[in-house]
Amino acid sequence: MFRGVGATVLVALALCVAAPAEASRGAEFGIQDDAWLMYGPGTLADRLTTLENLGVGVVRFTLRWDQVAAQKPASPRSPSAYDWGGYGEVLDALHAQGLRTLLTLYGSPRWANGGGAPANLPSTGFGDFAYAAARRFPWVHMWTAWNEPNSRTFSVPVSPGLYVRRVLNPAFAALHEASAANRIAGGVTSPRKTPSGMSPLAFMQGMHAAHARLDAYAQNPYPVGRGETPDRATCSDCGYFTLALLPTIRADVTRYFGAKPVWLTEYGYQSNPPDRLLGVSYALQAAYLGEADLRVWQQSGVTVLIHFLVRDEPSIGGWQSGLFTVGGIPKPAYHAFALPLAQISRHGSSASLWGQVRPGTGARAYVIQRAAGSAWRAVGRAEQTGAGGTFIRTVALPRGARVRVWAPSIGWASPPLTLS
Repeated sequence: MFRGVGATVLVALALCVAAPAEASRGAEFGIQDDAWLMYGPGTLADRLTTLENLGVGVVRFTLRWDQVAAQKPASPRSPSAYDWGGYGEVLDALHAQGLRTLLTLYGSPRWANGGGAPANLPSTGFGDFAYAAARRFPWVHMWTAWNEPNSRTFSVPVSPGLYVRRVLNPAFAALHEASAANRIAGGVTSPRKTPSGMSPLAFMQGMHAAHARLDAYAQNPYPVGRGETPDRATCSDCGYFTLALLPTIRADVTRYFGAKPVWLTEYGYQSNPPDRLLGVSYALQAAYLGEADLRVWQQSGVTVLIHFLVRDEPSIGGWQSGLFTVGGIPKPAYHAFALPLAQISRHGSSASLWGQVRPGTGARAYVIQRAAGSAWRAVGRAEQTGAGGTFIRTVALPRGARVRVWAPSIGWASPPLTLS
């Protein structure tokens, strides 16, 4: 881990102007890794402590209908009619730890879809399941219905009309009946058209035509190639919904559903190693994490960004976008998640920086440091974030200078950022 020293004994190398920058825009930054949460190393309490130490704001978790209701319940709206099993254990533990949950309802049992696979859209029962889940887990108020229904991998058939009629609208009605505090996002679409699927824009248009009911629109804005950055698309007119095209996503949601919030429910860059085909370097993965967070913080109406995953999946054919390697070694992205740092702009000899200190509560101390050979020296004095942990800082440093943010409360620093 990176270590720092007290700001009081460091020499200031440049003038700084600091300002707390509260996320009054409402953006929450979270993480998803269902397999790690349920079956990862150590105890569940250990894993939740890891998330707390990272300063995770919200945890996305998938509740599998087919797993908790293998047989048709006699009383489908009663929580006691379901075998919540390990799913209930995780959700109860998240609540006890004070970690907010965004719960995705997915996977139809054979009795609800004509004997098909879990990806088959149900013909009956989804609203009842949603109601029972809301009663069993009354502290959960953020919900999504299904996952990537514009892709045949997760939805059979790919049909926005059936998705709205059989999944989204029944869940919307049931969840609002269960609690007026519940908010449900529809869509949860993948970033591009697959050979057997639909583009996210076409699917959104189909949802609109089918009179979708939703409180927010959810999108999984993964890059479509390792050459795409959080703010530079490889193709701006291909119908993709990636983070680089965030203003387009925001505009299209407004066009079809009004001023509904946008939730970005899965996002991340795979790393090389181990993925030599699709991965970016560890340094780029960490840098892109901070850039993505800044982009979301700046975009009005985008209120959630979920990083995927905590730990790399063991199969190279899976996902290697974790903050940890499959062996449990922290990547630089681990520190970047807890202490995201990105450059907003440059004006002459000064650069404007945005960052967060996520672990902790209230205003948090931080120090901007500059690389000086093999050492790190403070740039100005220690400052305080706003109450939510966010800051904006202007530093008088040249292009090419390497900076990082050090947080005394946790005793380590972000990965280095090279100023442009």
